[in-house]
Amino acid sequence: MLATTAVEHEFPFAAWTRQTRQSALREILALVSRPGLLSFALGMPAPEFFPVSAYTGAARHVLTTEPDALQYGMPLGCLRRHVVQLMARRGVRCTEDEVFITSGAQQAMSLLGQLLVSPGDPLVTEELTYDGMVNALRPLQPRVLTVPCNPRTGMDVGALEALLESGERPALIYTIPEGHNPLGSSMPAGERRRLAAAARRHGVPVVEDDAYGLLNLEGEAPPAVRSFDPRWVLYVGSFSKIVAPALRTGWVVAPPDVVERLSILKQGSDLDVCTFAQRTLSSFLDREAFSTHLSELRAEYRGRRDAMLAALDAHFPAQARWHAPASGMFVWVTMPEGVDTTALLRRAVEEAGVAFVPGQAFCAAGGVRGRNALRLNFSRVNAEQIGDGIRRLGQVLHTPLTPPRESRLALVASES
Repeated sequence: MLATTAVEHEFPFAAWTRQTRQSALREILALVSRPGLLSFALGMPAPEFFPVSAYTGAARHVLTTEPDALQYGMPLGCLRRHVVQLMARRGVRCTEDEVFITSGAQQAMSLLGQLLVSPGDPLVTEELTYDGMVNALRPLQPRVLTVPCNPRTGMDVGALEALLESGERPALIYTIPEGHNPLGSSMPAGERRRLAAAARRHGVPVVEDDAYGLLNLEGEAPPAVRSFDPRWVLYVGSFSKIVAPALRTGWVVAPPDVVERLSILKQGSDLDVCTFAQRTLSSFLDREAFSTHLSELRAEYRGRRDAMLAALDAHFPAQARWHAPASGMFVWVTMPEGVDTTALLRRAVEEAGVAFVPGQAFCAAGGVRGRNALRLNFSRVNAEQIGDGIRRLGQVLHTPLTPPRESRLALVASES
């Protein structure tokens, strides 16, 4: 009997996956998730402000009054009505037929990407941005085009207009106009109107990621970009930052024909919705003074932001630059050219027990943009921890850069 040799077959992964690897941001987050670290890295809300008691009451009410609460089900009209009310806070008029409920904002971006992008299509985003949309579209291997962005005002709409007028026809434009992640920028109302007009003029949809639009820390945020064009701007919102992330409930506001196609796509990924989460969330919004909850959340985050800004001024090198974000959860700090914040992260973790995210992790098309910057989250830890952590981080940063205090004062005076 002849002996046979077993053939070692390679596992048949899809072709697009063979070129993929974990994103730089995910690799960094794995590093900074060590127990015991004081972390300014994770973009998480403060757990002590989750409405646990009120949500428990809402869940109990649903379980005792709604027999189908744990059954398969379709998206709830009552939750869509609450979204319509929330959108009015962002200056957007819409109907329930224009609201599509998703399992979080990430699913919303994934479905919109699948709907709009064909394999190899170009898409446009800021040079520095949250990587959720690009990651969602990796199976389609899009060509990522970027435009410059400003730490205060966000996307350079003029550069976008020039790109569109050059003949490029991207499948979509992805942007975070309010509380930008990672920059903390807020796009001025005039630029939002200009962006919407450019999308309409060139027939290119804008995906407006507004996860932080209701977390304004200074007065009222400018109206959402969708308020300037209800056809070409597709709005993505989320309950993760304003109620709790584990609810995994987000939404899209789009024209009814877009909503219909999104519904068809969603059936192929998870068929039905998380009925229980939607019912309890709707019951919570029915029974609680949500405006009070949101006001308290904003006040607390404003206090934490101010604590971080004060600590940065006291402990960071004079050459560092930042601004006060008007919304969201992040402060973007730019160090002098030549400073590699990825290398600094490892020192900060090892020497000070403090973590942040290096700016280069947010570079949409690769490269070194943001290499000398860092993103700091202020929502997750309290004011006392912020002061201690920034002091310890400042000690690490001062090692290669030790300017006298007078140089900061002279520099600020020369800029004013």
